[in-house]
Formats: sequence, structure tokens, C-alpha cells
Amino acid sequence: MADIPHLNTLRSGRGGLRGRGFRRGGRAIPENDDISTLPLESEAQTRDRIIQQTDNDASASRLSAIQLGYLNDDYAKELAQPREPVTRRYPIINRGTYVRSQAIDHLMELALNDETQACRQVISLGAGSDTRYFRMSQNYRVQYHELDFEANISTKRAAFERSSELTSHEKRYTMTGAAHHLHAIDLRELASDDAPTLPHIDWTLPTVILSECCLCYLAPDTAGAVIRYFTSRLQSSVGLILYEPIRPNDAFGKTMVTNLGSRGIHLQTLKRYHSLEAQRHRIKLAGLDAGQGARDVYQIWESEAWISRAERERVEALEWLDEIEEWKLLACHYCVAWGWRGQHFSETWGSLEGGKMDEELRQDGVA
Repeated sequence: MADIPHLNTLRSGRGGLRGRGFRRGGRAIPENDDISTLPLESEAQTRDRIIQQTDNDASASRLSAIQLGYLNDDYAKELAQPREPVTRRYPIINRGTYVRSQAIDHLMELALNDETQACRQVISLGAGSDTRYFRMSQNYRVQYHELDFEANISTKRAAFERSSELTSHEKRYTMTGAAHHLHAIDLRELASDDAPTLPHIDWTLPTVILSECCLCYLAPDTAGAVIRYFTSRLQSSVGLILYEPIRPNDAFGKTMVTNLGSRGIHLQTLKRYHSLEAQRHRIKLAGLDAGQGARDVYQIWESEAWISRAERERVEALEWLDEIEEWKLLACHYCVAWGWRGQHFSETWGSLEGGKMDEELRQDGVA
């Protein structure tokens, strides 16, 4: 569960967006800047390690949101490093973490919940410290696969070994028919001609593929090949959920790119999949042509189809947020996109509104 770090100190000024912590000197994001082709292995390893460590930011943000009451998650602390203090994030970050989690959970629950209570499958790319397996398995019988670098998978396995609570939950859910598989793999291996066969995946089950700020770190063609690795093998209904940054070309987006570039973080898909419509088109080209949808985080926050008025009022009461314009700017630069093929997802996701909106077109500079 990767994150985009250091976007929590935004301030506006006469010269445009400024941020304490934003630095000049980053380079633009080239397409297909695949780090596997770098001539210096040490540089490639360094950039991989930077990507792996973004999971620490995501975990810290989630713990902050949990501690303040935005989210209810009994498992996140068990996966955190022992005795690691919880750092309180800025209100706009806590709210963004909340909306991100709620939107993905909503899509996931719709996909897993049906009258037959049949087993469903989830494949989570770059899962890191995500706790969604435990939260989903409380109510659904799910085969859950998490793929990530060996370093992140080892950290998660170590958490299981030291936490009797996680171990007991794992055993209990296994008895109800759930299963949890951790795959230590560099996702780029799945894009090669001799891609390995992943064990334990049932290619006949209706399956959700989740990329929560993961594929954006790969070259666009590589990211597409990773998606096709699964869609070409899965024989039943398939749904894809993406959480990614968008809109890199306005003032905020340029600042975001520069800041991250100065820290060695390059969002390689951002240029090609820069808008909500580009994300929808991307999903359709991946073979998920039965339906596609996309909404930015601010649209989700404002929509009662995603978050009820009562729930929004509850969240607003948790912290005073006087940075309304900054919250809107931040939230408009991240999106949740989804698409599918097959009857199962047409029935569960088909009623969600995710098409073009007038406001979206204006923000993308189309209208």
C-alpha cells in the first residue's frame, strides 16, 4: 500500500502553490523510464528501495487517521513496527486517507457481497502494510493474494510472527474458508516473456485486482503488461481498482512532480494517465470493456453515493480544517478508477456513476 509522501504542508502564496518541504530541482517524469534498464545496478536498487519505503508513509498516515477516529482498524497497529510512535498528520492528509480507504472498501465490499456467499478472490499489487485482508475476511469468504517486494513481504511476515492477535485471526478466517497468500516478487517480472507462474491463484474465480498507488511507479507499458498478466489468465469476471495521482500539468501538479522528483520518486504513469478520462480509457484498453468509472477524491468526498451526509458530518467534527481550498486541491489530484468485464461486476459495480462530469472536464482543461 504505497503512498505519495510529503504533500501535507501545502500553503498558497502570490506566486502560486508553495510548500514547506517542497524543493526545487526535480526532473520531469519520462514515460517508460523503466529502472530495470538502468546501467548502474546500485542506482536501480536505490530507487527500488525508495519506492518500497513509501509504504512507511502510507502506514503512518493510516495510523494517524485511526488514532483520531477517522477509521476503525484493529489490525494496523499490529503491522506497525514495535514501539513506533504514531505521528499525527495534518487534517487534510487524515481526511484524504479516510476517503481513499472508504472508496476502495466500498468497491471491494460490493464485489465480495452477494446472496450466494460464494468465494471471491482479491489480488493486491504492492500491498505492503495493508490490512484489508483481515477487514474483508470478517464478513466475506475471500482468497486474498498480496504481491510485493521481498523486503516488504518479509516485514509483514515478521509482524505475523510477533503478533498472536494476527495469528489467531488468520487461523479463524482460514477455518471459515478464507485464505491469505503472500507473494514476494518484483512485479516487473510479470511483464516479461518468461513471467513466472504464481502459486495458489485460482484462475476460475471472480477476481478483484487492486493497485493502490503501486502501478504508478512502473513504466506505463510495464504497468499495462502486469495487468494483462492477470486478465489474460483469469477465466471468470474480473474487476480492477486503481488509486493514483492525476492532473500533473496545473500549478499544484507541477509542484507535486518537482517535490517527488527531488526525492528520487518518479510516478512514471502520471504523464500518460493524467486525467480521469485517461484512466477510464486505460482500463478499457486493458480488456475490461464492460464498464469503466473514475472519480477524484474530492468528488467522492462530496458524493452521498460514496459517503453519507451523516458520515461526512462525523468526519468533519473530528478535526478543525480551515484549509478548505488546499484540501480541495489535494483531493482533486488523486483518483479512484475502476473497470470490469463479466456479469458479476456488471451486477455489483454497474450502478456506480463514474462517467464524465462537467467539473471534471473544466479541471482537465477540456471545457
